[in-house]
Amino acid sequence: MKKIFTKEWLKAALVRAIKTVCQTAIASIGTAALMENVNWIAVASASILAGILSLLTSLAGIPEVKRDEV
Repeated sequence: MKKIFTKEWLKAALVRAIKTVCQTAIASIGTAALMENVNWIAVASASILAGILSLLTSLAGIPEVKRDEV
């Protein structure tokens, strides 16, 4: 069985999730700013959802983290 949930994996997954949250927030704010009305609740909601999805996607594996055989 391969180890997935290591400190290295958690660090890489959290870094990816934070980057995804920031990118989603920037895109949402930019899109809303063009319409001259930023809905901060929608920005926060979309950003948090993107972060959760990023963490779930990381369960499939993160290329930066090598999986060691147990």
